[in-house]
Amino acid sequence: MVDILAENLSGKAVMSSDGTELGDLYNITMDLKSGELNDLLVSPHEHLSPERSGFDVDERGRLKVPVGNVQAVKDYIVVAR
Repeated sequence: MVDILAENLSGKAVMSSDGTELGDLYNITMDLKSGELNDLLVSPHEHLSPERSGFDVDERGRLKVPVGNVQAVKDYIVVAR
């Protein structure tokens, strides 16, 4: 995968591999000791019920998409459910 700066990802649309638009990237969490990336925090679109998305949800209702689920980053960030 090509290196991409995190600042270029902020606000990028996130879509599942089945074509469902999930929302927009809010932030990325990481382990401060290891530097390992953990989750994409995705602000869900209004039409999407976060609880039915198949992903864990944080205290503010954002989807927690494991970084390992990322399949592609182009016009959208494509993730597996």
